[in-house]
Amino acid sequence: MRNVIQQSVLLPATAEELFRIYLDPEAHAAITGAPVEIGKEPGAGFKAFEGMLTGQILAVVEPRFIVQSWRSGMFHEGDPDSTLMLVFKDEEGQGRIDLVHLDVPDHDYDDVVAGWEKYYWKPWRTYLECGNTG
Repeated sequence: MRNVIQQSVLLPATAEELFRIYLDPEAHAAITGAPVEIGKEPGAGFKAFEGMLTGQILAVVEPRFIVQSWRSGMFHEGDPDSTLMLVFKDEEGQGRIDLVHLDVPDHDYDDVVAGWEKYYWKPWRTYLECGNTG
């Protein structure tokens, strides 16, 4: 059976700003606290947390939808990449991100679930509350 992570978060910015921040290497790095390599076009590579996260942009529908292959440094060599889908929309004066993350291996599943809050949602909220925008 496939592993599916589903999370939604409301953040104090427009959906378009959140979309742009995610695909902007400097803003993305400001959130995570580590250099980020990311592009806006399908085929662009992705690297964050000093290579602990890697992947590739598979699809972008500006400014609402991003799909990327994704793997953590905890994936075993034979584990296939997982697929990350992010949908951005406005809701109640904030931006909402709906995340669907497919096929994270069982041995890394719990850490990835917790990692989204710890390494993305919480720092992103702090970044925005300090007046930063995309």
